Amino acid sequence: MWLLIAFIAVPLIEITLFIQVGGAIGLGWTLTVVVLTAVLGTWLVRSQGALALGQLRSSFNDLRDPTEPLVHGAMILFSGALLLTPGFFTDAVGFAFLIPRFRQAAYSAIRDRVKVQSFGTPGGMGPRPGPQGRRNPRGRGDVIDGDFHEISEQPRQTKGPSGWTKD
Repeated sequence: MWLLIAFIAVPLIEITLFIQVGGAIGLGWTLTVVVLTAVLGTWLVRSQGALALGQLRSSFNDLRDPTEPLVHGAMILFSGALLLTPGFFTDAVGFAFLIPRFRQAAYSAIRDRVKVQSFGTPGGMGPRPGPQGRRNPRGRGDVIDGDFHEISEQPRQTKGPSGWTKD
C-alpha cells in the first residue's frame, strides 16, 4: 500500500514543484538546474560509492560485519537512481542520501526494525559435530563417511581405432 501511495504522490509532488519553480525562474533555468543536479549527483555518487566500496573491502579484510558498508552502498545506489530521475523532490531526497550522517541515521532506523539472528565466519567457529555427533579432527565442518573400492592399475586393452580418426 505504501508503494502505491509513493507511486502516486511522488509524480504529483514533482509536477507541482516543476510548475512552481518554472513559474519563478523560467523554463530554461529550470531545465538547466535539473541537468546540473543530475551531473553533480552522478559525480557525488561516484565518489561516495568509491568510499563505500573501500569501507566494504576493509570490513572484509578485517573480518568485521559488512552489513553497515553494504547498507551504505545500497543507499548510495538508491541515491544515484533518484538523482538521475528528473525532479526537484527526488533530487532533494537523493542528495540527502549522499550525506553520511543522514545515511547513518537511516541505517540506525533500519537496524532497529530488523532482527539478525547471528553473524560469524565458518572458519572461526571451530570443529562442529559431524552426522553422528563426532568431531572432525581438522575443524573443517562435518565428517563425511563413505565407502571406496580400489581400482587396479592394469592398462586398458584397446580394440583398435575408434572410428573417429583416420588411419
